[in-house]
Amino acid sequence: MGKNWNKALYSHLQEWLNFQLGNIQTRPNKLTPQEIETLHRFKQSLKNRRANLLKIHASVHPYRIQKHGKQENISYRLVCSRLFKIREKYHLEEHILNRLAKSHDGHIVIDKILPEETAKEPTMDMFPNEENRTFDYDRRAAVQYAERWWNDYNPVYRKFTNNCTNFISQCLRAGKAPMRGIPDRGKGWWYGKSSWSYSWAVAHSFRWYLSGSTNGLTAAEAESANDLGLGDIICYDFNGDGNWQHTTIVTGFDGNKEPLVNAQTENSRSRYWKYEDSTAWTPNIKYKFFRIG
Repeated sequence: MGKNWNKALYSHLQEWLNFQLGNIQTRPNKLTPQEIETLHRFKQSLKNRRANLLKIHASVHPYRIQKHGKQENISYRLVCSRLFKIREKYHLEEHILNRLAKSHDGHIVIDKILPEETAKEPTMDMFPNEENRTFDYDRRAAVQYAERWWNDYNPVYRKFTNNCTNFISQCLRAGKAPMRGIPDRGKGWWYGKSSWSYSWAVAHSFRWYLSGSTNGLTAAEAESANDLGLGDIICYDFNGDGNWQHTTIVTGFDGNKEPLVNAQTENSRSRYWKYEDSTAWTPNIKYKFFRIG
């Protein structure tokens, strides 16, 4: 089924891997301009961090192929892991990328990132309000949840197209963060059978909830990423326009003692916190750092 495009796609991805490793200087020419810029920014980030990229492993998993004459659209999942060394510390970063490659007569024309698809909504019993419960954050449990589910979806919860903040809320809940505000969607932080607060699943609402909450799930704003510990939260305004679009949780630290984060939507594990290797990054990016509890 894939003999026309298979070899071309693998050859293109090999160029992509070798360019990151520095084995070749010619950039992959089938990527979008935005992704090419991202690759250059990633390589500059390695220099700034004095990080060595030792190894990359990638596997391709096609899940939909559409044919239109000599043109084929190949939707595939790229599973990628990168081994870094910073000072004397090693860490493994993992990404899951949904991508679309378009070929014509067996030649790759373009290869680009696809947005996440929406999955089914599972059932769930309503959680009670717990706003008067003492909050003793279990950081270990929150990080363990982030490690268990970064590339999977707990059937107890709904999955959203943009699932990053829903995932982070689940991590916090696993860390015994109390819910409050049910059933008002604009109040508190909570999840129920058929409804949830905006702050549970919307990055912008979650960021402002953390800044203002004085009971239930609470947090203190930190000055920099270096002030964060395991289980703490980073919020991202990629365009610097006041619209907060993404959320991550700290799950480790690199050899420079800078945070590594887990996240969903573009599922990632032990990713460098600045997101300079993301196509969403812009020079105007703003971050907000929160110490939970």
